Amino acid sequence: MDVDEIRGLLEAGLGECDVAMQAEGNKLGLMLVSEAFSGLSRVKRQQLVYSFLNEKINSGEIHAVSMKCLTPEENN
Repeated sequence: MDVDEIRGLLEAGLGECDVAMQAEGNKLGLMLVSEAFSGLSRVKRQQLVYSFLNEKINSGEIHAVSMKCLTPEENN
């Protein structure tokens, strides 16, 4: 798994954001802070992130993803 490529996908999709990532094998842990999550439910936030990662998930490059998605205000 190319974590730099994944970081690029997330940053391209979310715009200005903070990305903390932990990768082990084909499992990925994410802590994301972005204004893009404002007004979205937890499920909608996760669906948004999955939309950027679907190609990697479908190919099997990423098998499991755990994530925490916050707005900057929620991160304080």
